[in-house]
Amino acid sequence: MRVPPAVVLALALAGAGGLLCGCAGEAPKTALGYTEDAKRAYDAAMESYNAHDWIEAQTLMREVKRKYSYSKYARLAELRIADADYEQEKYPDAIREYKDFIHAHRSDAEDVAYARARIAESTYQEIPESTLVGAPEERDQASVVDAYKELTSYLSDYPDAKQSPHVRELLGQVVARLVRHELYVANFYLARDNYAAAVARIQYALHNYAPGSPMRRGEAGDADLDAEALLLLGKTYLKMHKWGDARQAFEALLHDHGQSPLVIPARGYLQQLSEQGA
Repeated sequence: MRVPPAVVLALALAGAGGLLCGCAGEAPKTALGYTEDAKRAYDAAMESYNAHDWIEAQTLMREVKRKYSYSKYARLAELRIADADYEQEKYPDAIREYKDFIHAHRSDAEDVAYARARIAESTYQEIPESTLVGAPEERDQASVVDAYKELTSYLSDYPDAKQSPHVRELLGQVVARLVRHELYVANFYLARDNYAAAVARIQYALHNYAPGSPMRRGEAGDADLDAEALLLLGKTYLKMHKWGDARQAFEALLHDHGQSPLVIPARGYLQQLSEQGA
């Protein structure tokens, strides 16, 4: 004979430290009563959460986890605790809590997707923006690369999730920063006549970060930066006297970025190549 789920829950709770019982002499609560109490406790915690009283909200959410661990509200409380740390810009703590949630609730697909998105967003938020350490493209890019990996990993696993459009916007900003860094380094090499190294950095940016690249296929990119990379690549090839490669770079700019103002200098270089018979 199949036992109703509500009875199974009630029996389990009755054996878990007397969670369903009150003081001596009180009748045990039903599974429905337990769930209703859990919801009331969670809603009370959410009042503090919505009032941005993060410390109080986290205290109340931890009580929900402790007292109602068999209810769905304990799971929701775990996410809100992590969310409160995110809102307080405690990103390392938030990341750790979201990861703990994923480890404990792998079968909850929707909530896991939410936690994964929050991890990606938290990693993005950890990118330093201090103006005291040079322009963004001049700084160490380790945190930017970490954010890139988290954002692309999320979009690979959840391309159509509710959080995906926002994650895609963050990825566009991260990609633009990475491309600017590669072009900054390429110009550094160009200033020292190290043309081969400059070409390698530009090609790396175009291969890995341009729209349609193996790592970013289907994602939006910064068309102006892509055009800038192609123009710089063509100019570098001109310095190397690699006329055919230069022509190919300028023509790619015209073909793929016809609305960019950089088509004007690209056409000028192509005209020069034609006049030289190159």
